[in-house]
Amino acid sequence: MTSGADSVVSWAPGKLYIAGEYAVVEPGHQAVLVTVDRFITVRVTPCSPAGGNAGTISSRRYAAGCLPWRRRPQDGMAEAVEGDDDYVVSAIRVVEALVVQGGGRLRSFDLGIVSELDEADGRKLGLGSSAAVTVATVRAVAGLYSLSLDDLSVYKLAMLASDAVQPIGSGGDIAASAVTGWVSYTSPDRVWLRRVRQRAGALGAVSDLVGADWPGLSVRRLAAPSLRLQVGWTGAPSSSPALVAGVQAGSHGSDDAYAVFLRDSRDCLASLVTAIEDDDTARIMRQIERNRALLAGLSRISGRTIETAELTQLVEIAREHGAAAKSSGAGGGDCGIALCPTDTDLTALRAAWRAAGIRPLDLSVHAHGSPTDSPAKVAL
Repeated sequence: MTSGADSVVSWAPGKLYIAGEYAVVEPGHQAVLVTVDRFITVRVTPCSPAGGNAGTISSRRYAAGCLPWRRRPQDGMAEAVEGDDDYVVSAIRVVEALVVQGGGRLRSFDLGIVSELDEADGRKLGLGSSAAVTVATVRAVAGLYSLSLDDLSVYKLAMLASDAVQPIGSGGDIAASAVTGWVSYTSPDRVWLRRVRQRAGALGAVSDLVGADWPGLSVRRLAAPSLRLQVGWTGAPSSSPALVAGVQAGSHGSDDAYAVFLRDSRDCLASLVTAIEDDDTARIMRQIERNRALLAGLSRISGRTIETAELTQLVEIAREHGAAAKSSGAGGGDCGIALCPTDTDLTALRAAWRAAGIRPLDLSVHAHGSPTDSPAKVAL
């Protein structure tokens, strides 16, 4: 994050799931993710309120190019002038609740967003743009109010903001964008989280929740293994919330099979994290293959397609070149990943993907403190 006399700029990276998708939606279950060197950048600039609005949010994600926001008469918190509140408005509200609880005075400001996480035509790449924009907004608005937040506090605030908009997510993408690098994440008990918020009220719970231990939650950065990450995009965007909801609905009709999936996923992820910590490439690759098989079983019991024909082709090509590969995230399109030993011919692998209509993405793993930590190429 950077700041000047008149504005604060923050950014958050996109993410990819390595393993643990779907299981991590259940409290106490684990996933491994990485963040990549494409970013969402947010600039917050103080302004004078006009026409009853506290400011505007500028982004190509809005049909009109901007979204005016104002303060609610009942409590002074942010809300969209038209339509439902989104992740950005929710993030503003959560951070400002912390400001109010600390006795601070709220300000008016404009907020600008630039994203590298989607195609120019707006198609999703599956890099977690909703999580990244929430994290970047939390950091930028906190910077405006001179709040000092560690990565875990940023995660908690962004998770509270996201849960108010889309309660089905695990928060793994938020944790990755906040902590960065290779991240081990175990999801919290979100029923507990909502119960605490309901008891305390919209404003009263935020500071207490940021300082509290969340049941089930664990977030930590892992040392990067020697395997090289390659990412292929199928060109078919998918809706993660819709897929997750569909898989959960279908799976809960087969409770015994779903329980076995969760048990086996827990064991797989524990083995994977240990293998990553040991930098044991053979064991890492075995667990990636195992996780792919577990997702295939989940697809069968839920009746929902996770690994599409294009993703299967991506995986098979990667395996022919000596890599371990699988879908990444909710599946149904978007991206697949390949973890490649150091002797893998990456040029040949990427060429084979292109020949099959799969687009290799030029991505590298990003972590705080890396040369890409300040994406100066993004202008606002």
